[in-house]
Amino acid sequence: MNKRLSLPEIPDSERTPLMDVLLDIIETLSETIQRQDEEMGCLKDEIAILKGEKARPKFKPSGMAQAADSDLSSATGDAPKKRAGSEKRSKNQQLVIPEEQVIRPPNLAPGSRFNGYRDYVVQDLLLESCNTRYRRECWQTPEGQWVCGELPAEVNGHFGPQLQATVKYLHHHSRIPQPLLREMLLEWGIDISVGQIDALLSGQHARFQSEKDELLRIGLEASPAITVDDTGHRHQGQNGYTTHIGNDDFAWFASTDHKNRLNFLTLLRAGERHRTITPEGLAYMQQQGLPQELIERLATHAVQDFAHETAWQAHLAACGIDSERHQRIASEGIQCGCLLQNDLWRRLVIVSDDAGQFNVPGLLHALCWVHGERLIHKLIPLNDRHRQAQALVRGQLWELYRDLKQYATAPDAARKSALEARFDAIFTQKTDFATLNSLLKRLYCNKVELLQVLDHPQTPLHTNGSERDIREQVIRKKISGGTRSDLGRQCRDTFMSLKKTCRKLGISFWQYLLDRTKGANTIPPLPELIRQRAVARAMSY
Repeated sequence: MNKRLSLPEIPDSERTPLMDVLLDIIETLSETIQRQDEEMGCLKDEIAILKGEKARPKFKPSGMAQAADSDLSSATGDAPKKRAGSEKRSKNQQLVIPEEQVIRPPNLAPGSRFNGYRDYVVQDLLLESCNTRYRRECWQTPEGQWVCGELPAEVNGHFGPQLQATVKYLHHHSRIPQPLLREMLLEWGIDISVGQIDALLSGQHARFQSEKDELLRIGLEASPAITVDDTGHRHQGQNGYTTHIGNDDFAWFASTDHKNRLNFLTLLRAGERHRTITPEGLAYMQQQGLPQELIERLATHAVQDFAHETAWQAHLAACGIDSERHQRIASEGIQCGCLLQNDLWRRLVIVSDDAGQFNVPGLLHALCWVHGERLIHKLIPLNDRHRQAQALVRGQLWELYRDLKQYATAPDAARKSALEARFDAIFTQKTDFATLNSLLKRLYCNKVELLQVLDHPQTPLHTNGSERDIREQVIRKKISGGTRSDLGRQCRDTFMSLKKTCRKLGISFWQYLLDRTKGANTIPPLPELIRQRAVARAMSY
């Protein structure tokens, strides 16, 4: 809309129930029109670009808007951005300098006195091919047997460990596509084909895959809470989804064809395929509306253990469960029941953005405060009273958010009751903004999930970590479009998980790749480092 609708101020004495309903309808319609207007503008820009024209110019926010954003960041408890150069450090403190050259001034006058050095450090990089021909001597023993010299242990194929690590690093870290990667290597003097590059990227990665699988199992065991998120991807021309599970210690990615709750429960089991019908699983099925007759068939059937998916599907058919919905509920129930057999899932909190597949009955679930506040921020006020109410509620919410962060560092029973009372006061208040009141009422229904930190202080209050980690997949989708083989998709998830985890553990991804490629194993397994960090954190409490 070119002209913003502004409703006149109506005194409380003149407001009737009918008028309140009509104002609510006007607010809803005005917000809908505003969003449609924004969407139409985006569509016009796309049409203009397709025609070879320019889109509408985008104006930068004014200094006042930037100042308001900085005030909001301070209200959320986030550290303000520091001026560039405010943190000074020695640029050469961590440099490894294997070579030094002493330079004497020319034409020194007789009697000059030496007064130390003035260091000048030059950083450079050597990029050139380094080819080695191993001439293996062949001998024939007196018995007539032929023997040859053995290759060094680090030699694994016709491409050395340094080159293998470089190819993996440039592709998985710097996101360089294979054609550009081959062009670069050819210019460096490496004779290599596209097929050989693909083999280096996807072949002989079983040791990386096993370490990545172990990341999730150990990460779940050693963590008090995890954050989860997902995003779309393309695989073999079809839409798929990449799920992220992690926290400050690890990051784990898995790409699948679906994003439903059954898929999420399967991922949480960390590769475990065996399933057992449990009382918790039957209770889940009953809660989700599976007919009692079918539940009794599952509970009384002679077979209760299933080693793999094929055996479970055969059992569903034997029990006469042929409806797609009933099969889904039963499959979710048996997976959830198997999880709840482990005490881990009675203490581990799952923090999400309120997507339905992540909120599993029986498992501890928390919601992201940033996503909740974002709903309030996106409301479109129609007059000054609406804007004041919106600003007031946002301020109250960020103050509570800040106090919850402080509570997490030093839990206290008295403060817990006070924080719960403040939550009730904020989300049950009535303002002049009817749409805001409806949203507050809806958010109040999620009180348990939003205040999970009061019972589990180590629970994050947001999913920012997952959103930062999964942005890697979004960038890759824009660069390469998608994956073409199942092995390629698996390799992408594997190295993305290992790279993000290395960063969280303070390990150089390049040194990690070089260490594993050479087989040196001087860097401990990443799951073991996660376990050590968890032990150190537990001892600090």
